[in-house]
Amino acid sequence: MDNKIIGVRKRIFLLNVPVDIVSEDLLEDVISDLLLDKGKHQIVFLTLRGLLKARGNSEYADTVRKASLVIPTSKRILKGAKFLGKTEPVRFMPFDFAIKLLGILEKQHHSLYLAGSKPAELQITTNNLRDSFPGLGIVGRYAGFFKKEAEDNMILAIKKASPSLILVGNGIPGRSNWFSKNMDNLNPGLFLWCGNCFDIFSGKKKKISKKSWESGAFTFWEGVRKPWKVFMIFPHIYYLLLLMIYRIRKI
Repeated sequence: MDNKIIGVRKRIFLLNVPVDIVSEDLLEDVISDLLLDKGKHQIVFLTLRGLLKARGNSEYADTVRKASLVIPTSKRILKGAKFLGKTEPVRFMPFDFAIKLLGILEKQHHSLYLAGSKPAELQITTNNLRDSFPGLGIVGRYAGFFKKEAEDNMILAIKKASPSLILVGNGIPGRSNWFSKNMDNLNPGLFLWCGNCFDIFSGKKKKISKKSWESGAFTFWEGVRKPWKVFMIFPHIYYLLLLMIYRIRKI
Protein backbone atom coordinates (compact mmCIF):
# COMPACT_ATOMS: atom_id res chain seq x y z
CA MET A 1 0.00 0.00 0.00
CA ASP A 2 1.38 3.44 -0.93
CA ASN A 3 2.30 6.22 1.45
CA LYS A 4 -0.01 9.19 1.86
CA ILE A 5 0.50 12.85 2.66
CA ILE A 6 -2.30 14.09 4.94
CA GLY A 7 -2.01 17.79 5.75
CA VAL A 8 1.41 18.36 7.31
CA ARG A 9 1.99 14.71 8.16
CA LYS A 10 2.95 11.61 6.23
CA ARG A 11 1.19 8.27 6.63
CA ILE A 12 2.92 5.01 5.82
CA PHE A 13 1.45 1.52 5.79
CA LEU A 14 3.44 -1.10 7.67
CA LEU A 15 2.18 -4.63 6.98
CA ASN A 16 -0.93 -2.87 5.60
CA VAL A 17 -1.52 -1.04 8.90
CA PRO A 18 -1.55 2.79 8.89
CA VAL A 19 1.19 4.53 10.88
CA ASP A 20 1.50 8.31 10.95
CA ILE A 21 4.79 10.18 10.96
CA VAL A 22 4.55 13.24 13.18
CA SER A 23 7.64 15.00 14.46
CA GLU A 24 7.42 16.84 17.78
CA ASP A 25 7.86 20.22 16.11
CA LEU A 26 4.90 19.55 13.78
CA LEU A 27 2.56 18.11 16.41
CA GLU A 28 0.83 21.42 17.12
CA ASP A 29 0.16 21.98 13.40
CA VAL A 30 -1.27 18.47 13.07
CA ILE A 31 -3.58 18.90 16.07
CA SER A 32 -4.66 22.34 14.84
CA ASP A 33 -5.59 20.91 11.45
CA LEU A 34 -7.71 18.20 13.06
CA LEU A 35 -9.56 20.70 15.24
CA LEU A 36 -10.12 23.20 12.44
CA ASP A 37 -11.89 20.79 10.10
CA LYS A 38 -14.69 20.26 12.67
CA GLY A 39 -14.60 16.49 12.24
CA LYS A 40 -14.55 13.59 14.70
CA HIS A 41 -10.98 12.43 15.14
CA GLN A 42 -9.57 9.53 17.11
CA ILE A 43 -5.91 9.36 18.09
CA VAL A 44 -4.58 5.83 18.62
CA PHE A 45 -1.36 4.71 20.30
CA LEU A 46 -0.04 1.73 18.34
CA THR A 47 2.01 -0.97 20.07
CA LEU A 48 3.57 -3.92 18.27
CA ARG A 49 0.83 -6.16 19.60
CA GLY A 50 -1.72 -3.62 18.37
CA LEU A 51 -0.14 -3.52 14.92
CA LEU A 52 -0.41 -7.29 14.57
CA LYS A 53 -4.00 -7.22 15.80
CA ALA A 54 -4.85 -4.43 13.36
CA ARG A 55 -3.93 -6.64 10.40
CA GLY A 56 -7.06 -8.75 10.84
CA ASN A 57 -10.78 -8.07 10.75
CA SER A 58 -11.26 -7.35 14.44
CA GLU A 59 -13.04 -4.40 15.99
CA TYR A 60 -9.65 -3.00 16.93
CA ALA A 61 -8.46 -3.27 13.31
CA ASP A 62 -11.46 -1.18 12.26
CA THR A 63 -10.64 1.37 14.97
CA VAL A 64 -7.05 1.76 13.73
CA ARG A 65 -8.07 2.07 10.09
CA LYS A 66 -10.61 4.78 10.92
CA ALA A 67 -8.28 6.70 13.25
CA SER A 68 -7.20 10.15 12.13
CA LEU A 69 -3.84 9.85 13.87
CA VAL A 70 -1.96 6.60 14.56
CA ILE A 71 1.03 7.18 16.84
CA PRO A 72 3.59 4.36 17.21
CA THR A 73 4.87 3.60 20.71
CA SER A 74 7.04 0.56 19.92
CA LYS A 75 10.65 0.64 18.76
CA ARG A 76 10.01 -2.47 16.71
CA ILE A 77 7.50 -0.59 14.57
CA LEU A 78 10.19 1.95 13.73
CA LYS A 79 12.74 -0.77 12.97
CA GLY A 80 10.20 -2.64 10.85
CA ALA A 81 9.50 0.44 8.75
CA LYS A 82 13.22 0.99 8.22
CA PHE A 83 13.74 -2.69 7.33
CA LEU A 84 11.12 -2.39 4.58
CA GLY A 85 12.66 0.80 3.21
CA LYS A 86 9.89 3.09 4.44
CA THR A 87 10.25 6.44 6.17
CA GLU A 88 10.95 5.79 9.84
CA PRO A 89 8.14 7.12 12.07
CA VAL A 90 8.60 9.11 15.28
CA ARG A 91 7.92 7.19 18.48
CA PHE A 92 6.11 8.81 21.40
CA MET A 93 5.74 7.79 25.02
CA PRO A 94 1.93 7.85 25.56
CA PHE A 95 2.05 9.96 28.72
CA ASP A 96 4.43 12.50 27.17
CA PHE A 97 2.23 12.71 24.08
CA ALA A 98 -0.83 13.34 26.27
CA ILE A 99 1.00 16.13 28.11
CA LYS A 100 2.07 17.75 24.84
CA LEU A 101 -1.50 17.47 23.53
CA LEU A 102 -2.95 19.10 26.65
CA GLY A 103 -0.37 21.88 26.38
CA ILE A 104 -1.40 22.56 22.78
CA LEU A 105 -5.08 22.64 23.72
CA GLU A 106 -4.38 25.01 26.60
CA LYS A 107 -2.38 27.33 24.35
CA GLN A 108 -5.29 27.48 21.90
CA HIS A 109 -7.93 27.85 24.66
CA HIS A 110 -9.69 24.56 23.99
CA SER A 111 -11.61 22.31 26.38
CA LEU A 112 -11.25 18.85 27.90
CA TYR A 113 -13.56 16.13 29.19
CA LEU A 114 -12.19 13.35 31.40
CA ALA A 115 -13.72 9.87 31.45
CA GLY A 116 -12.49 6.82 33.30
CA SER A 117 -10.71 5.81 36.49
CA LYS A 118 -12.33 5.48 39.92
CA PRO A 119 -14.12 8.53 41.42
CA ALA A 120 -11.44 9.46 43.98
CA GLU A 121 -8.61 9.08 41.47
CA LEU A 122 -10.56 11.01 38.83
CA GLN A 123 -11.05 13.89 41.28
CA ILE A 124 -7.31 14.02 42.00
CA THR A 125 -6.57 13.86 38.27
CA THR A 126 -8.96 16.73 37.60
CA ASN A 127 -7.43 18.89 40.34
CA ASN A 128 -3.88 18.20 39.20
CA LEU A 129 -4.67 18.96 35.56
CA ARG A 130 -6.38 22.21 36.54
CA ASP A 131 -3.24 23.22 38.43
CA SER A 132 -0.92 22.18 35.60
CA PHE A 133 -3.02 23.60 32.74
CA PRO A 134 -4.94 26.58 34.15
CA GLY A 135 -5.85 27.83 30.67
CA LEU A 136 -7.45 24.54 29.67
CA GLY A 137 -11.17 24.37 30.30
CA ILE A 138 -12.12 21.08 31.97
CA VAL A 139 -15.80 21.00 31.10
CA GLY A 140 -16.73 17.72 32.75
CA ARG A 141 -15.70 14.32 34.05
CA TYR A 142 -17.26 10.89 34.41
CA ALA A 143 -15.81 8.06 36.48
CA GLY A 144 -15.32 4.64 34.91
CA PHE A 145 -16.09 1.11 36.10
CA PHE A 146 -19.81 1.85 35.89
CA LYS A 147 -22.72 -0.45 35.12
CA LYS A 148 -23.69 -0.89 31.49
CA GLU A 149 -26.93 1.08 31.88
CA ALA A 150 -24.96 4.17 32.99
CA GLU A 151 -23.11 4.43 29.68
CA ASP A 152 -25.90 6.39 28.00
CA ASN A 153 -25.72 8.96 30.80
CA MET A 154 -22.00 9.43 30.18
CA ILE A 155 -22.52 9.84 26.43
CA LEU A 156 -25.23 12.44 27.05
CA ALA A 157 -23.01 14.33 29.50
CA ILE A 158 -20.12 14.40 27.02
CA LYS A 159 -22.38 15.53 24.20
CA LYS A 160 -23.76 18.40 26.30
CA ALA A 161 -20.26 19.49 27.32
CA SER A 162 -19.04 19.35 23.68
CA PRO A 163 -15.31 19.28 24.55
CA SER A 164 -12.42 19.72 22.15
CA LEU A 165 -10.83 16.55 23.55
CA ILE A 166 -12.28 13.52 25.31
CA LEU A 167 -9.45 11.92 27.28
CA VAL A 168 -10.36 8.40 28.34
CA GLY A 169 -8.62 6.14 30.84
CA ASN A 170 -9.16 2.73 32.36
CA GLY A 171 -12.66 1.70 33.35
CA ILE A 172 -14.40 2.60 30.09
CA PRO A 173 -15.73 -0.47 28.21
CA GLY A 174 -14.03 -1.16 24.92
CA ARG A 175 -10.98 0.99 25.68
CA SER A 176 -9.85 2.54 22.38
CA ASN A 177 -12.77 0.88 20.57
CA TRP A 178 -15.28 2.85 22.61
CA PHE A 179 -15.12 5.94 20.44
CA SER A 180 -15.56 4.17 17.10
CA LYS A 181 -18.64 2.42 18.51
CA ASN A 182 -20.14 5.66 19.82
CA MET A 183 -18.90 8.16 17.24
CA ASP A 184 -22.36 8.86 15.85
CA ASN A 185 -23.57 9.96 19.29
CA LEU A 186 -20.75 12.43 19.95
CA ASN A 187 -19.96 15.93 18.74
CA PRO A 188 -16.89 16.81 16.61
CA GLY A 189 -13.57 16.89 18.41
CA LEU A 190 -10.63 14.73 19.41
CA PHE A 191 -10.70 11.42 21.26
CA LEU A 192 -7.76 9.70 22.96
CA TRP A 193 -7.64 6.57 25.09
CA CYS A 194 -4.57 6.58 27.35
CA GLY A 195 -4.97 3.76 29.83
CA ASN A 196 -2.29 4.58 32.39
CA CYS A 197 -2.39 8.37 32.04
CA PHE A 198 -4.96 8.86 34.80
CA ASP A 199 -2.95 6.64 37.15
CA ILE A 200 0.07 8.89 36.62
CA PHE A 201 -1.92 12.12 36.80
CA SER A 202 -3.41 11.02 40.12
CA GLY A 203 -0.09 9.84 41.55
CA LYS A 204 -1.19 6.21 41.71
CA LYS A 205 1.68 5.18 39.43
CA LYS A 206 5.05 6.69 38.64
CA LYS A 207 5.89 7.80 35.15
CA ILE A 208 8.52 5.74 33.34
CA SER A 209 11.72 7.74 33.00
CA LYS A 210 12.73 8.92 29.54
CA LYS A 211 16.00 7.00 29.84
CA SER A 212 14.20 3.76 30.72
CA TRP A 213 11.72 4.30 27.89
CA GLU A 214 14.41 4.93 25.28
CA SER A 215 16.59 2.02 26.41
CA GLY A 216 13.68 -0.39 26.81
CA ALA A 217 14.77 -1.25 30.36
CA PHE A 218 11.19 -0.88 31.60
CA THR A 219 10.21 -3.95 29.57
CA PHE A 220 12.80 -6.03 31.45
CA TRP A 221 11.39 -5.08 34.85
CA GLU A 222 7.88 -5.61 33.54
CA GLY A 223 8.95 -9.14 32.66
CA VAL A 224 10.37 -9.68 36.15
CA ARG A 225 7.10 -8.57 37.76
CA LYS A 226 4.95 -10.50 35.29
CA PRO A 227 6.92 -13.59 34.20
CA TRP A 228 4.07 -14.92 32.07
CA LYS A 229 4.85 -12.12 29.61
CA VAL A 230 7.75 -14.25 28.37
CA PHE A 231 5.20 -15.71 25.95
CA MET A 232 5.15 -12.32 24.19
CA ILE A 233 8.25 -13.56 22.38
CA PHE A 234 5.99 -15.44 19.96
CA PRO A 235 4.29 -12.31 18.51
CA HIS A 236 7.76 -10.82 18.05
CA ILE A 237 8.89 -13.87 16.09
CA TYR A 238 5.71 -13.73 13.99
CA TYR A 239 6.38 -10.03 13.31
CA LEU A 240 9.92 -10.76 12.12
CA LEU A 241 8.63 -13.48 9.79
CA LEU A 242 6.04 -11.10 8.33
CA LEU A 243 8.71 -8.47 7.73
CA MET A 244 10.87 -11.01 5.91
CA ILE A 245 7.94 -12.10 3.74
CA TYR A 246 7.05 -8.50 2.83
CA ARG A 247 10.67 -7.70 2.04
CA ILE A 248 11.03 -10.75 -0.22
CA ARG A 249 7.83 -9.80 -2.05
CA LYS A 250 9.19 -6.30 -2.53
CA ILE A 251 12.37 -7.67 -4.04
